[in-house]
Amino acid sequence: MYSDVVKDIPRGFADIETASQAIGFTMPSDLQTGALLKTLVGAKPGARVLEIGTGTGLATAWLLAGMDADSTLLSLDSEQSYQAVAARCLGHDQRLELVCTDAGQWIEDNKDVAFDLIFADAWPGKYSKLDETLGLLKSGGMYIIDDMLPQPNWPAGHDQNVADLVQTLEQRQDIQLVKLAWSTGLMIVVKK
Repeated sequence: MYSDVVKDIPRGFADIETASQAIGFTMPSDLQTGALLKTLVGAKPGARVLEIGTGTGLATAWLLAGMDADSTLLSLDSEQSYQAVAARCLGHDQRLELVCTDAGQWIEDNKDVAFDLIFADAWPGKYSKLDETLGLLKSGGMYIIDDMLPQPNWPAGHDQNVADLVQTLEQRQDIQLVKLAWSTGLMIVVKK
């Protein structure tokens, strides 16, 4: 049967979900977003992947589940207590490097690094440092963002941030994009 139900949950996901609830982490990526990330990263063998916003590692688990043995994932987050959950549950995976840092500063300091896929799930790389982040993409590389449809945890006025971001991306000539009114609202961008 064809449905949105996601059944193939990655290793470590249940432990991360339990730990996330225990520490009150309320910003997880949903299952549909995770399944899409797993599929998209699977299309990039030997990929160099950047995740901006590890959180507790829920999306990280999906990315790792889709990556081949020759791929690597660098995941950034500024909140050590959140990222510690990802380290405890996923840190055994040699393809993963977790860096606790200000992502905006990391993006500024690493403009010479190139990635095949970027999942931007934090303010930097999405609402700030957008040009610099897209500059980190290889030609043919994918930039994925979620939470583009209204969410219950949005602060007042955030809908305008989303509208501005969408308009900015739609006006760029160096990318192709698709907006998906599915899951939490996703956008997939490919660099020309």
